[in-house]
Amino acid sequence: MSLTLYFHPLASFCWKVLIASYENDTPFEPHIVDLGDDTSRAAFEKIWPIGKFPVLRDEARDQTIPESSIIIEYLAQHYPGKTQLVPADADLARESRLRDRFYDLYVDVPMQKIVTDKLRPAGKNDPHGVEQAKSLLQTAVGMIDQDMETNAWAMGDAFSMADCAAAPALFYANLVMPFGDTHKHAAAYLGRLKERPSFARVVKEAQPYFALFPG
Repeated sequence: MSLTLYFHPLASFCWKVLIASYENDTPFEPHIVDLGDDTSRAAFEKIWPIGKFPVLRDEARDQTIPESSIIIEYLAQHYPGKTQLVPADADLARESRLRDRFYDLYVDVPMQKIVTDKLRPAGKNDPHGVEQAKSLLQTAVGMIDQDMETNAWAMGDAFSMADCAAAPALFYANLVMPFGDTHKHAAAYLGRLKERPSFARVVKEAQPYFALFPG
């Protein structure tokens, strides 16, 4: 098989790529990386010394592609399928990238700050940083709630790479700072994402690992 995906089933940025792959039935060899295991980490860092997943390896084209958004664009270009995750129109493609980055930077990143602070050693917590993250997350969810009052998906009527980013970001954000009672349109959007077969499959595959989530 040409494509190998290095990932962890619980990692939100890995979920983005899994959703994109399942949307288009893209065949790949899954390779789970355990960063807590020295052997697994060392083997992965030979592929990508930065040591952050996901990373896609394409043997047919001799390419190693890191970063979730870049991987999705790579798949859209070289292994396209029935779902056009990156719009052909340049302006729409740029808007899709913007929304992809919005969900990564203003939902996923602050969510991860809140979660990882719980894993810090005693006395090493960052309460100020966590409050900043919660404030940013609250602002972002408010913007999403307003946007989803009239849209079905992040780009309107068509499912795109922006929705691949939104699904894990909102899923985990709702666990650490539930918004169902306060932002009904954002909550309804998350509901639609959960019903999407590609995302439902990702969540199901991650279930054996949920006990590791500290949120």
